[in-house]
Amino acid sequence: MGTFKTLEEAREYFKGDRFATESGMVIDELTDDICVCSLELNESHTNAHGGIMGGVMFTLADFAFAALSNHNHSVTVAQQVSVNYLNMVKGNKLIATARFKKNGRSSCVINVDVTDDTGKDIIQFVGTGFKL
Repeated sequence: MGTFKTLEEAREYFKGDRFATESGMVIDELTDDICVCSLELNESHTNAHGGIMGGVMFTLADFAFAALSNHNHSVTVAQQVSVNYLNMVKGNKLIATARFKKNGRSSCVINVDVTDDTGKDIIQFVGTGFKL
């Protein structure tokens, strides 16, 4: 059983991740095995070239990583992350799906795949979490 009893409890807790939530990121699904977060895109998410800023994509993936890791083992912090930017965003929404690759006693590895609402792969994020 996870840290949060309900999705609403998790959403309330993660309101403390103000940069993510005030940017419009939401937790759509959270179980012991998966976390899905999303973001409806708008002009405030764009870079100087008119595309979606890389930091927006990274933050959404990091938000999904944080929700899943802390749901299973509160408190977990990121120890190391890597991200591969695969494609430009074509849609109006980003969806991040986080899944455990390893869920050990003191550390975890979580893969996060971010797609847009057209189904295009946008980024691949791999995070190692350290359980405090």
